[in-house]
Amino acid sequence: MSEEAEPSSGSEEAQKQGDKMTQEKAMGRYARTHFRRAVWTFLAVLLILAGVAVLIGWLVYRPDKPRFRVIDAAIYDLNTTYPPFISTAMQFTILTRNPNRRVSIYYERLSAFVSYRNQKITAPALLPPLYHKRHSTVVMSPILGGEAVPVSMEVVSGLGMDEAYGVVGFRLVLMGRLRWKPGLFRSGHYRVYVKCDLMVGLKNGVVGKVPLLGTPDCSVDV
Repeated sequence: MSEEAEPSSGSEEAQKQGDKMTQEKAMGRYARTHFRRAVWTFLAVLLILAGVAVLIGWLVYRPDKPRFRVIDAAIYDLNTTYPPFISTAMQFTILTRNPNRRVSIYYERLSAFVSYRNQKITAPALLPPLYHKRHSTVVMSPILGGEAVPVSMEVVSGLGMDEAYGVVGFRLVLMGRLRWKPGLFRSGHYRVYVKCDLMVGLKNGVVGKVPLLGTPDCSVDV
């Protein structure tokens, strides 16, 4: 009888050790799973808090587009030659306003040109960098032109007819890049395109300051 009990006791001990190892493995898997869940929960909460912070910042510092308006114009030269070229020298006084009370604006690579009947009549002129403080107004007076530009016969004939009538329509275009500055931070670069359609009183042979007809506000795309 005693000889038969010994193997039974050994097998029970082995089974207990096997059960213990199984429990340890199960606890290890549970611990790893619990740790992974804790890490993912932490990251999810962190992302939610970051998103809420960005949303609050956007609502507080949400920038409005700048506003542009042409308030004065002068034409010092406007001549056409054959083959069709046009040479001109124009100066426009542009009032630009930053309507934001919490956001400044940096303009970079800003250039300007004038078109007539959808054709450029001045080469693009590079303007100096511009820093626009919060809720402020800046005045620019660029002089455009100065060199002959090839144009079509439509421009030459149309310009002659408009000058004879006394009213000429031009389009002043400003384009470049801007960056918003809310507080201590700066945003990435955004393209800005400003289009000002102008009607001026202009007779053939008249030079100098010309009257602006209407209220030439500008459209701004950012």
